Amino acid sequence: MAQNSSLNLPRQRIKLGFDNFSIRALGWKAPQLLDYAAALKVDTVLFSDLDVYESHSDPYLKEIKAKADDLGIEIHAGTGSICPSSATFNRRFGTAEEHLSLTLRVAKALGSTVARCYQGSAEDRKSEGGLAARMKDTVKVCQAVRGRAVDAGVKIAIENHAGDMQAWELVALIEEAGRDYVGATMDSGNAAWTLEDPLQNLEILGPYAVTTGIRNSAVWEYEDGAIVQWTGIGDGDVDFHAYIKRFAELCPHTPVQLEIISGSPRKYPYLKDDFWKSYRDVRAYEFTRFVALAKRGRPREPFRVPEGKDRKTAEQEYQKAELERSIKYCKEVLGLGLKS
Repeated sequence: MAQNSSLNLPRQRIKLGFDNFSIRALGWKAPQLLDYAAALKVDTVLFSDLDVYESHSDPYLKEIKAKADDLGIEIHAGTGSICPSSATFNRRFGTAEEHLSLTLRVAKALGSTVARCYQGSAEDRKSEGGLAARMKDTVKVCQAVRGRAVDAGVKIAIENHAGDMQAWELVALIEEAGRDYVGATMDSGNAAWTLEDPLQNLEILGPYAVTTGIRNSAVWEYEDGAIVQWTGIGDGDVDFHAYIKRFAELCPHTPVQLEIISGSPRKYPYLKDDFWKSYRDVRAYEFTRFVALAKRGRPREPFRVPEGKDRKTAEQEYQKAELERSIKYCKEVLGLGLKS
């Protein structure tokens, strides 16, 4: 393990919170999530989807904001894909521009300074035109709503998501769209899904990060390449003492929002020629850092539902335990959070 709990970091002045996706199996709505966040004594919560609200009406959102203010919880608002040509885009909320505009309105009503969203997933690498075409479409959507974002005082925060863009590509997208109103949702776990060492991803994306999705990753070699399995913060192969120390230097005003998604391995057969058809954008320096991480790693067991136990109940218990253990580690070992 990369972690060493005997080397506690000094207390950081960095806000600590979690993404509601960490405990998705519970299906909780915004009010219950806020109560849970208060019980955990965290500073922030990222509502990363629009279904977490029972309504998108202004009166309802005003009630949610008032509850968060009373509990001393800062809300970051978000949604899913805003790229109309991505396989992940959902038309439930209208066009991409309408979808992002709704998210900006929700964010403003909640007092959120960001509107977290993403482009797509690794599957878009296989689409016609690949990532480059999808990035152009995403930039167009952002530019179409620039006025709304600026007027609302909300930054569009695009995530490196599910194996789509590496850090340098997301930075290029942000710069093309306009850094004055677009920033990054920096996801340390998704970095490993794009053949990046999360520490290298932090170096590139940290200065652009306005919100985050943070978890650790176990990475180890197998006969065809490497396997990535996300873990809680106190587990995995990424040195989170080094990560948080550098985080504090690059983006000290950005909260650490834990998005814990543990227990599912994913294979990257990069020793097979066919793999590289979708990954020709990967740069050698980033890739060698990832390979070095894999060489240091060791295999982990995936999550399995205990025999005789209801799957939903098991998933709920596992997700809560992984998040709460990670929050405890962040507070006690990494020195994160403003609340004792």
